[in-house]
Amino acid sequence: MSTSNKKGLGRGLKALFGDQNPEVKKKEKIDHNRYKAGIGDLSPNKYQPRVHFNEEKLVELANSIRKNGIIQPIAVREDKVDPGRYEIVAGERRWLAAQKAGLHEVPIVILDLDDHEALEVAIVENIQRDDLNVIEEAKGYKRLSEEFGYDHEKIAKFMSKSRSHISNTLRLLTLPKDVIGLIEEGNLTAGQARPLIGLPSATNIAEEIVSKNLSARSVELLVRSKKGPQKSGQIKIDSNILNEQNKIEENLGLNVNIQNKKNNSGKITILYKNLEQFELVSNLLKRN
Repeated sequence: MSTSNKKGLGRGLKALFGDQNPEVKKKEKIDHNRYKAGIGDLSPNKYQPRVHFNEEKLVELANSIRKNGIIQPIAVREDKVDPGRYEIVAGERRWLAAQKAGLHEVPIVILDLDDHEALEVAIVENIQRDDLNVIEEAKGYKRLSEEFGYDHEKIAKFMSKSRSHISNTLRLLTLPKDVIGLIEEGNLTAGQARPLIGLPSATNIAEEIVSKNLSARSVELLVRSKKGPQKSGQIKIDSNILNEQNKIEENLGLNVNIQNKKNNSGKITILYKNLEQFELVSNLLKRN
C-alpha cells in the first residue's frame, strides 16, 4: 500500500504499518520487527470480508513461497479466547498459500487491535492489495455501517473513495440473491448489474445479459426498453438490436448506437474520440 493511502487512516491501520504490541519481544525474533509462529497457531479472521479465494492464484502464490519464502509477514492479533493462538488480521491468502507450500512456520507481526480496528484493517488490506469482488466490498462496507456505526460519508473518507461509489456499491446488495451470485462468480459485472436495481424482473434480465454478453451500455438501453410503456416519440429498443450493437462495439472497440424504427429504418452512429479512431472507422467503411 502506498504512503498516500496511510494518511488519515484509523489507529488499526497505523498499527499495521509499524506500531507493535510490546509483548511480542517475548516471541522468537526473525529479523528486526518480524517474528514467527506455527502455521497451525493461526486462525482466519472472523471479520475477513473476502469469501472467495481464487484457487489458481493461490497455487501460483504457493509456488512463489516455496521458491522465495514469505516476504511480507502476516499481520495477526492475540486470540482473546485461546491464549497462545493468533487471529489473522491481514494476509489470509499468504497463510493459505503457505499451507499449500508445506510450510510449518510463517513470519508474523502482532498488532493490538479491537474488533472495530481488525475489520478496518481486513477491508482496507484486501481492497488496496488484492481487490475484493464488488459484492465482498459491499458486504465489508455494510459491516462497517451496521456493526460499527459508520455512515456513507465516514466510509467514503476512510476508504478515500467518493460517497456515490460507497452508496452505489452498497445498493448492489439489494439485488436478488441469484443476481448477486452471478456477480460473485464473475459472470456479471457491477456495471451490468447496477441498472437492474429495483426491477422486479432483475433475474430474467440478468440471465439475458449473461447469455448475450451485453455491454454495460447495452444493458442500460435494454432495461429502458423493459420499463413499461414508452413515452411519446421514444423509440423502443429491441433486444436483438442491442445484441447486434454489442457485437459491433466489441469488433470496433468504439461506442456504437443503433436506432431502429418500427418500419425497420433507422441509423447507426459510431462515436470516435480522436483522429486515430476516425481513420480506423473511415478505412473500414471504404473497404471494397
